[in-house]
Amino acid sequence: MTLLLVALGGALGAVVRFGAGLLRDRALPLGTLTVNLLGSAGLGLLVATAPAAPLAALLGAGVCGGATTYSAVVLRSVHLGPRVGGLYAAATLGGSLAACAAGYALGAALV
Repeated sequence: MTLLLVALGGALGAVVRFGAGLLRDRALPLGTLTVNLLGSAGLGLLVATAPAAPLAALLGAGVCGGATTYSAVVLRSVHLGPRVGGLYAAATLGGSLAACAAGYALGAALV
């Protein structure tokens, strides 16, 4: 059952990431960046609030994991070239860590 929940959530997360890329990725991949930041914040919030295992599997490993993929960041970074791509990768990594910490802090304050 858990595997099915992760698969369903992962499918949803991947569609969200792909859709955001189609809508917002132009000269700079802002859709991919936005999804990575929101997914990281969501995962931090989820971990802090410690929901039941099935919900954690669906939303955490599934939706957040499917939406926030490092491979999308790497692909976008390579297409941007060394200078801009490096800055984009650094912004994604730093921003995602900060977003996760903020989500965790929010979740901890709620429980």
